Formats: sequence, C-alpha cells, structure tokens
Amino acid sequence: MGTLSETWFADGYIDFELKKYTLLSYLQEIHRHFNQNKLYPQLSDIIFHFNNLRAFRENKQLLEQQFPKRLTAVNLEKLQLLYEQLSTDDELMDELEDIIGYSLSQMNNTIKDGTEIYEFVQHQLKIWPVGLVPLETTNGYLLLCDGRYSDTLVYSYQLTIFERHDEKYRGIRTEYVEAYTKDLVHTCEHIKTILIRKHAQQPNPAVYCVETPLVLPLNETLLPVAKRSLVRFIALNAA
Repeated sequence: MGTLSETWFADGYIDFELKKYTLLSYLQEIHRHFNQNKLYPQLSDIIFHFNNLRAFRENKQLLEQQFPKRLTAVNLEKLQLLYEQLSTDDELMDELEDIIGYSLSQMNNTIKDGTEIYEFVQHQLKIWPVGLVPLETTNGYLLLCDGRYSDTLVYSYQLTIFERHDEKYRGIRTEYVEAYTKDLVHTCEHIKTILIRKHAQQPNPAVYCVETPLVLPLNETLLPVAKRSLVRFIALNAA
C-alpha cells in the first residue's frame, strides 16, 4: 500500500500544497482498500499517523514513549530539530499548523469510514465458548467460520498484556493450525475433541467459536476483527 513516512509532515520542503498532495494520495490508497472491505494494516497505520500529528501539534514531546516501535532515534532527532526551528520561525510555524490542521481533519474522516466498516463487521460476529471454559483462558483456540460455511479455520491464540503510560492493554497473538470441512461431523464440539486428542497436554483448552454470515477478506478484515472481538469477549466474561 502507499505509505507515509513517520515524519512525512516534516520531511523535505514544508509547503502546504505539497504536503496536501502527499496526504491525499495516501488517503486515496487507504480508501481503495476500504472500498474492498480491507481494513488492515491500513486502519492501524492511519490511526498511528493521526495520533502522531496530534501529539506533535500539542507540543507533547512524548513521541518516543507513545510509538517506540515506529519512531527511530533519527526521526525523533529530526522532530526535535524542527521544534527548535519553529520556535524562531513564525512563518514556518503557521505553514506547518495549516498542514497539520488540514491533515488531522482529512485523516479523521477516513478513520471514521474505517471504523464504520469495523463496527459493522464486529456486530455481525457471533462468539461463544465451545464446551466448558477453563479458569485459564490466556491460551486456547479460535474457531473461525465465515458466510460461505464451507470450512472452520482453527487458530491457536495467546493473550498478551503490556503496559504503556501506567495503563494495561490486552493483545492477542494467533497462529494458524488447520482447517476442517464444515459438515455434520466436524462440529465445533467435535473439533475441540480432536484438538484435545492431538494436544493431550491441554485436557480442557479454552476454545471459542467466531462465526459470521459475512464473506470478507480473511487476513485484512475478518481475522483481525475476530481477534480483537475475542479479546473483548474474554475480558468481559472474566470480569
């Protein structure tokens, strides 16, 4: 996909029309994917850039803490130098403020479009535990079936918890295991039995089925939304 650098708004010549063209080209590519119901990685990427711009505009020099995986030391140094330059150049500051204000507005509209797709898909997901739920649900299996009702995809999952700014966030990692033809024999309950037989070290693993009548791109939309929805489902039922 067409991408922006982490410091695109500060790269090269700072000119409103030039940056506007760069931004609109990027957003056009984002919308092209959204129109194909492909949400990721586009949605997470534009949210990163939106938050990055907002933090810069608010002069909160916390970018390294907020996005340690994306902003390199070189990019952070570049932003710091720009801060120093802005303090002595009112014209440059006004130009950059126009760029950031326009970009935040356009990005926000695009994020809303992506969020609408996400929420629509999320509302079309049905999630339920298969059999008894063990006390330990940080590891287990996700059974995924879409509107074609032809196959049940099996993924192992592991919940992760990480902290940022004194807040805890939940994440999930999945790994594809195998697929079963959806028929009268391979019900979710029977698939769980097969998994227990194959992995005897887990006599009663946490198994959840996620089903939807929709047919969507698997890796770009259905699986990412299903994963996030499962994290939420487990958290709500553990409370």
